[in-house]
Amino acid sequence: MIATTKPLSEITQQAIDILIREIGIGNTVRFLNQFTGGFGNYTEERELMFGELTMEEILDAIRQDHAEETTS
Repeated sequence: MIATTKPLSEITQQAIDILIREIGIGNTVRFLNQFTGGFGNYTEERELMFGELTMEEILDAIRQDHAEETTS
């Protein structure tokens, strides 16, 4: 059996999608920020993480994360 290797960009996108679904946008950003030192292309990264979301969806997710943090 020959294993095929996915491109790193595809693996990264899948991981980000899973993190957003499981822990929310705000916590995903906080998690990913611990691995970055202020380099790269912020515009590309932002598009990967939030490209298909509206501003209202992002704000709702942040509000929900905040509400969950204050109740736990």
